[in-house]
Amino acid sequence: MALTLTHISCEYAAGTPVASVALSDVSLALEPGELVVVLGSTGAGKTTLLRAAAGLLAVSCGTVDVDGRPASGAKARRGAVGLVFQRPEAQFFSLSVEEDCAFGPHNLGRRPAEALDDARGALAAVGLEPGVFGPREPWSLSGGEARRAALAGVLAMRPRYLLLDEPTAGLDAAGREAVCAAVERARADAGMLVVTHDAEVFLGSADRVLVLRDGLTAFLGDVPALLEALPDLAAAGDVDPPEVPRALMLARSRGSVPAGGLTLDVETAADTLADARRLTGGGAR
Repeated sequence: MALTLTHISCEYAAGTPVASVALSDVSLALEPGELVVVLGSTGAGKTTLLRAAAGLLAVSCGTVDVDGRPASGAKARRGAVGLVFQRPEAQFFSLSVEEDCAFGPHNLGRRPAEALDDARGALAAVGLEPGVFGPREPWSLSGGEARRAALAGVLAMRPRYLLLDEPTAGLDAAGREAVCAAVERARADAGMLVVTHDAEVFLGSADRVLVLRDGLTAFLGDVPALLEALPDLAAAGDVDPPEVPRALMLARSRGSVPAGGLTLDVETAADTLADARRLTGGGAR
């Protein structure tokens, strides 16, 4: 069972003079328990991919299936896919955070008390104390709080596949930590598809990475393969390298370290740079 995108293409304003192809022949399968990170420059098609995967955008070609059933339409499995938008205010419509988070599970047929328990549990999971934040109006939240509350509203539905659009944007260190912890907990039961420009936050625990370039697949593979391809992807402007491999790439460009495998691990990178310092009799300059 999986959320499966098979050779999908998406076109905006099709048949008009301003038609624009946002995705072209992209394929991806996401299984429960997996974390797939989607990278790419602005305008590469990342948000369009999430909207198509959630069944909110009709594809021009190809198919989107959820556990063997269409992602949209009468045969779709309600609540199986949850999408957290990049702009959290786009999700809010209730007068309190608690009511907003409880709406999804209640709409899926859960009893009011159960829906409320789900909402409070989800708020706690993203680091928002239910007794403090539950009664507040969503529009009174700070940007970081709103982003976490929007995530809680989708987590409360217990989706089988969770799609996140820039979940850590605008968050401080504590907020990023809370969101990442919530993602890891949800991953025990759900497949996670995360669009982000903050690659280093999620790459360490990712199963696979998809890199989009102008709506096309520039890369699809595991993290070691991504690190091998990282210099070329960075040169093309597709990926902003995380700090650790960026330091190794810089040292390599200066001839301080030999060509070789990049890493996300700080200690491994430090050993590589220390070895290079000893071999050169001084260090990287």
